[in-house]
Amino acid sequence: MKKKRKRKIKILKSMGIILAVFALVAVFLTETSPGRKIIYKLAAHYIHSQVKVEDNHKVGSSKQLPVSNLNDIGSGQYPVRHDKDVINILLIGIEEIGGARNTDSMIIASLNTKKNTIKLVSLMRDSYVEIPGYMNNKLNSAYPKGGINLLVDTIEKNYKIGINGYASVNFNDFANIVDLIGGVKVELTKVEADYLNRTNYVSNRKYRNVREGVNILNGNQALGYCRVRHVPTLGNVADDFGRTLRQRRVINQIFKKCTAYDPIKLIGVTKEGLGYITTDLSEDTIERFLEEGIENKINNLDTFRLPVDGAFEGPRKYLNVTYPLVYDWNENIKKLFMYLYGDTETEATNHLAELQQ
Repeated sequence: MKKKRKRKIKILKSMGIILAVFALVAVFLTETSPGRKIIYKLAAHYIHSQVKVEDNHKVGSSKQLPVSNLNDIGSGQYPVRHDKDVINILLIGIEEIGGARNTDSMIIASLNTKKNTIKLVSLMRDSYVEIPGYMNNKLNSAYPKGGINLLVDTIEKNYKIGINGYASVNFNDFANIVDLIGGVKVELTKVEADYLNRTNYVSNRKYRNVREGVNILNGNQALGYCRVRHVPTLGNVADDFGRTLRQRRVINQIFKKCTAYDPIKLIGVTKEGLGYITTDLSEDTIERFLEEGIENKINNLDTFRLPVDGAFEGPRKYLNVTYPLVYDWNENIKKLFMYLYGDTETEATNHLAELQQ
């Protein structure tokens, strides 16, 4: 009996030691910066293994290169603005109809590692731009002509900012991601709610039951909401301007929900969702985004769009292109520099002048 009792005591002591070690490891991983860095590294490795990675572009490793030297994924033919503290990722929403793949949404997500901010800039799809190797046309015509390479070069040539990577998602996958996180909170006007309930923007009829006020939209409803442009949104913003504002609002809500998760839960939530995303981001760049976003408690996205008010025209027709947005490019680029890089107007003017030499 004594031997059995001693054996039990030894086993209990051993279990106690093991549990104490696990507790210490858990505290180290979640409550210390070096520990969380291990989690970010493991999470980045997992994320990179789950997303659909395209090898035609590779963002440089943040281990081997400082942020200022992250690869610009453009062809390098056009002078662009770079900043050692800013990483610009192009987000693309792709509409796939009848074999065609059109960029319905183009948004730049800009991470400023010095100011600990993430900002979104919508590029209006009807923007009249120079497309390398082709006739001038609307921005959303670049991707069908030459894929991501031509779209990035078109953005760099016209907007004068370097693009460091991209991530794309099609409409169905976008809806799946919204469903995965349990929907998004969106406030609708009565006009918006009535419009969504009577049109096929919400493709599943059983979900045409939204109402005026705050709704938790599922994936099918959120996708329909993001595509609407024929009625004004909250704030009385209409047409394509209202549509891109809706997109930024939904992305902000997705971001808020995800950043509310602790690192462990975030990894779990991403297990299914990441398979819906195509990207060229490296494992180290993903790790950098995770670390910056969570460590600095970035839980809100600033939003912006180009063209800015008062610096464009919208003629019915311009050089054989119908209903384009024709920019005052100097004014729009200066405002973009001021927003992304924190320039004063004088600094933005000087930076632009250097690029135009």
